Amino acid sequence: MKVNGTDYRTVWMEGTTVFFIEQNLLPFEFRIHEARTYLESCHAIRTMMVRGAGAIGAIAGFAMAQAAAEAPLNSYRDFIVKAKVEIESTRPTARNLFHAVEKVYAAAEISAGAASAEAQNVADRDASDSRKIGEYGSELIHDGMNIETHCNAGWLAFVDFGTALSAVYLAHQQGKKIFVYADETRPRSQGARLTAWELKQAGVSHTIIPDNAGAWLMSLGKIDMMIVGADRIAANGDTANKIGTLEKAIAAREYGIPFYVAAPTSTFDLKCPDGSGIPIEERNEDEVLYQEGVTAEGRLERILVCSPGSSAFNPAFDVTPAKYITGIITEKGIIKPRRTEIQQLLSSELVK
Repeated sequence: MKVNGTDYRTVWMEGTTVFFIEQNLLPFEFRIHEARTYLESCHAIRTMMVRGAGAIGAIAGFAMAQAAAEAPLNSYRDFIVKAKVEIESTRPTARNLFHAVEKVYAAAEISAGAASAEAQNVADRDASDSRKIGEYGSELIHDGMNIETHCNAGWLAFVDFGTALSAVYLAHQQGKKIFVYADETRPRSQGARLTAWELKQAGVSHTIIPDNAGAWLMSLGKIDMMIVGADRIAANGDTANKIGTLEKAIAAREYGIPFYVAAPTSTFDLKCPDGSGIPIEERNEDEVLYQEGVTAEGRLERILVCSPGSSAFNPAFDVTPAKYITGIITEKGIIKPRRTEIQQLLSSELVK
């Protein structure tokens, strides 16, 4: 994707240094950050400097490669085992993180060089899969459609292109006139800050809506389709995504609006039989109690926006049952969220 005329990936590695777009500063400042060690890459994941399923997976893979490069020869295996545990502890819900770490760790058992090569393969495949998801997803989008999305499943959430927004971007490039309603996505406002910024960069017509406005717009007939991303998809099609997704899926079912999930096969978890087994991350209450914004003078400030002394509950994700999902858009095609179709889809992955 282009930013100010320059092509960028969300995250990449040069030598043993990981570079990434610092997402916590967007949309007010565009800055490239460096992580020189695997622990610095872990910090970037925990603090959401890098966020989004595919981008988390990519930087986690790079972190595993960094650990292999940092490991002392006389305790190489002990070091990479410890590093693997540390990297996997950064965020619990996104399946892509574990998928990437498992692949790069297996390569690290051969050599540090093999780990680096595999980490690059994981990142390249993420970008390629995202592009293919856009190709399949754009077939569902027709001229004149109004599309709602939740959180950010654009190129910032993956190495490039994205998933839900990949379909939107390709439809836009095909000349289809579309309009996007971007849920603000409290408490971190990824829709208002990141999705809206991306759509503006791409020249896609859009507006930001309060999270609570989606059902009302659906009832008025103003939404033709909803597309969201995913952080983990269970074997039966139940899907974990950013908190607030479930209520949108329920509303979409009520008003007969197609509800699609866009995700690569690396997001599926056959070891998780259904949504009840998906670990749901609970983040610090300060994300609810405080908000960041830019003053008239251009200073980024953090202020308390809730009743002083009150506590907050902050689950980062919820689980949408498969029955509310119209279809899952993958790099291999569009499937129904059914156990048999998911197993068939992933059969070639299991052989690999």
